[in-house]
Amino acid sequence: MALKISFLFIIVFIATYYVSIVVTDDECQLSRNNDMVDDCDCRISDLNQLNNERLYPLLQKIVKKNYFRFYPVNLKKKCQFWPDHGQCSLRTCAIQSCPTEKLPETLREAFNSNKHTQATMPNKQDDHPQEQCPPADTNSSLGLVNKNLSAEHKQTIEKWMKFDDMQSENFCDVDDETSLDLEYIDLLLNIERYTGYTGVSPQTIWSAIYNENCFFLPDSKAYYNLRQKRLNANKMCLEGRTFYRLISGLHSSISIHLCAQYFFPIIGGGYSRSDGRWGPNLDEFKHRFDPETTGNEGPAWLKNLYFIYLIELRAIYKARDYLQSQTYFTGNQTDDIHTKELLSDNLFKEIEPFANYFNENDLFKNEQLKIEFKEHFRNVSRIMDCVGCDKCKLWGKLQIQALGTTLKILFSQSPIQLQRSELVSLINGFTQLSTSIYRLEHTFKTCLRKNTEL
Repeated sequence: MALKISFLFIIVFIATYYVSIVVTDDECQLSRNNDMVDDCDCRISDLNQLNNERLYPLLQKIVKKNYFRFYPVNLKKKCQFWPDHGQCSLRTCAIQSCPTEKLPETLREAFNSNKHTQATMPNKQDDHPQEQCPPADTNSSLGLVNKNLSAEHKQTIEKWMKFDDMQSENFCDVDDETSLDLEYIDLLLNIERYTGYTGVSPQTIWSAIYNENCFFLPDSKAYYNLRQKRLNANKMCLEGRTFYRLISGLHSSISIHLCAQYFFPIIGGGYSRSDGRWGPNLDEFKHRFDPETTGNEGPAWLKNLYFIYLIELRAIYKARDYLQSQTYFTGNQTDDIHTKELLSDNLFKEIEPFANYFNENDLFKNEQLKIEFKEHFRNVSRIMDCVGCDKCKLWGKLQIQALGTTLKILFSQSPIQLQRSELVSLINGFTQLSTSIYRLEHTFKTCLRKNTEL
């Protein structure tokens, strides 16, 4: 009897020890109970290993190269969908313009004929007298876009503008590179993080994206919007499901960046950068993704991050011949060669084993769905012009353009031709997804519940 009790005690001890090991391991990772990426034959655990050990460090080097560091964007395009969602919804998000006299001569001549004759952004309150901005000590700088460029960088950008002259078919609205409102933004000075942009405006943006893009189902003669799709994924056609998972994955990625780089002001100190600290907000992450606070949808939203990651990875590899043919011209031959080597000799080789897990040929067997798909993405890209925070708008436009460029690569019938902004957005957009996956493992590991199935 004593022998049986001892043996039973040993079994219980071993089981308890094993369970504790499993819990310690699983509570900090995506659950192995549902490890496959939906609509793809690829394991999340394999993508974690690929990204966190190899791609993330490599992409961080690539986006620091001058070619990918500067993004041409028009942040002054008018919102086409609703009025009074003005540029001044948050003072923190105002643009600090480059003084005109410091621009290269060719840019200065063009900008002098439009709104770039002033050293700083015009006061928008004159144009929108009913619009009320927060006091100066509220979120005073978190959303500020730093647009200061060194003299050397401005000279190289002048060469780039002469070097680029491409036309292409797009899945999203691409900013006109000849527009007088086009500006180059240094992405390293304007990282994606919390800006204080909350309330009605961002809620309206995401509501418009999710609820106003409907897909026609030929078999059922019915339309389903993305809100319905969120409630029951299996009822949607593959095209509608793909569209939703791309948007949801992007939404998750943006949320992770905001939670990872959150601003904590000192008590009574407001939101200026000198009055607090930056760091991960674990409570905010749990609020956005925990099953208990999201109606059990949070884990699926995180899982969609891997879906969009895999699709953008697929597009980068599919365009490898075109990308390898580029010179990545910045005027610095040594740097240009090194940039090309990082892509050709490193990135493409690393992603090759994972390049065929998503098959775009399964999509658009119905031509009407392809037309709708393209129209919806163009609609989303236009919605980005309604974002009231310029730094949020900057990263929103970049990442939507990255997704549009991805779809253009995957589905265009003609040979691939990309503008500089599309190349820059494609690599930076994929890097943002890579960073989000890295953050899940290294920043929010303890927030992922051990029983969460992702």
